[in-house]
Amino acid sequence: MTPAQLQALAAITGPGNLLCDRADCWPYGYDNSRRHQAPAAVAFPRDHETVLRIVQFCNREAVPITPRGRGTGTTGATVPTRGGLVLSTERMDRILAIDPANRTITVEPGVTNQAVQDRAGGHGLFWPPDPTSAAFCTIGGNLAYNSAGPRAVKYGTPRENTLGLRAVSGAGEDFRCGVHTTKGVVGYDLTRLLIGSEGTLAIITEATLKLLPRPATKGTMRAVYRDIGSAARAIAGIMGQPQVPCALEFIDAQAIAMIRHHSRADLPRQAGALLLIEADGSPATVEEAIAAIHAAARNDGLLDFRSATNREEIKALWDTRKALSPALRTVAPKKINEDVVVPVSRLPDLIMGLEALARRFAITIVNFGHAGNGNIHVNLLVDPDDGDQMARAHACLDQVFGLVLSLNGTLSGEHGVGLEKRDFIAREIGAEALGLMRRIKDQFDPRHILNPGKMLPPASP
Repeated sequence: MTPAQLQALAAITGPGNLLCDRADCWPYGYDNSRRHQAPAAVAFPRDHETVLRIVQFCNREAVPITPRGRGTGTTGATVPTRGGLVLSTERMDRILAIDPANRTITVEPGVTNQAVQDRAGGHGLFWPPDPTSAAFCTIGGNLAYNSAGPRAVKYGTPRENTLGLRAVSGAGEDFRCGVHTTKGVVGYDLTRLLIGSEGTLAIITEATLKLLPRPATKGTMRAVYRDIGSAARAIAGIMGQPQVPCALEFIDAQAIAMIRHHSRADLPRQAGALLLIEADGSPATVEEAIAAIHAAARNDGLLDFRSATNREEIKALWDTRKALSPALRTVAPKKINEDVVVPVSRLPDLIMGLEALARRFAITIVNFGHAGNGNIHVNLLVDPDDGDQMARAHACLDQVFGLVLSLNGTLSGEHGVGLEKRDFIAREIGAEALGLMRRIKDQFDPRHILNPGKMLPPASP
């Protein structure tokens, strides 16, 4: 960027809202992947109008813009690979309105997920999406990736829980889409199109979210199985009966071994897999759900089934799940982390297939995740400095993706595409559909300034 362009951006953003020094900009070249590229500048708009003026200026000047929340994504989607400007929405952190009667809350993109939960909770309500990083990640990032979490199995993702948006297209157009009601079919559904688009079409500046009544109580259960196949069959059984859990988490034997010393919960030594299950509702319905889930979870591989009876036991069970990420970072800080999804009925095939690939390529694979909707986090524990191991890991990953697609699955459930999966998605999406997507990109962002090079693979010459 030229000094004149930086001066013009400084005038648009106002004092203290533009970083130009290389050392100050450096941290904004990272996300939670291993990729890095320093931007030329970082802008911190504080309102919609400033975002609009920034995009209009960058569109005229053909300056690339990389939208950014808090950088918790894992796919490189917020790494400014073409330099230019990082537009951080972290200072757009106002809750603009909450309407308990209509169960909605309207927020700017820099509001954290936890702040929404806290404000909604004061009215006996909650917003269903609950990613693990809820205390730090922003609503803008949740929408950009369609990030969900354990509750998605019952309550859905941001796409199902967002009513309307205000945004600025890459062409510098100010528009609103969606509704303030729970029903509406006027026009094309641009709201759902923008959610999950990773900032490649428009920058979201305001979101109206759908809230739900907070359940009166919850029941937390743990089921331990002799082997992965038994656990996978139990998942299909649990999801095939009417009492839908609000969380159904899966942890395989490799993960159990890693967290055994980090967990206060008693874990049998012969455990091959573990399910963490939660049901919510009124006390009567939760009691009924626990009985139904227990019956569905029972098979010849079940070693232990228990229901937590107090707050301490519940915390101990969830701490088991939450200990996974720190344990994995300790063992393999540069692991390959994928989040694939298959139909729930195909989970046994996926899990058994992953075990076979781990043996075939001599790669340690740790699997856990949101099993209730078939979303499994597949972690290949590798050392990037070991060339032979990395070659085997990449060959294994190619086979993992092939396995997922053969089971009618998808290559990403909530982590997005970014750069890490961009070159694989043509295996899932046909040429015709990709062509339509590229033309949609052209309409929203004719000069391709918004997050260029992300999500869609380059078109063939």
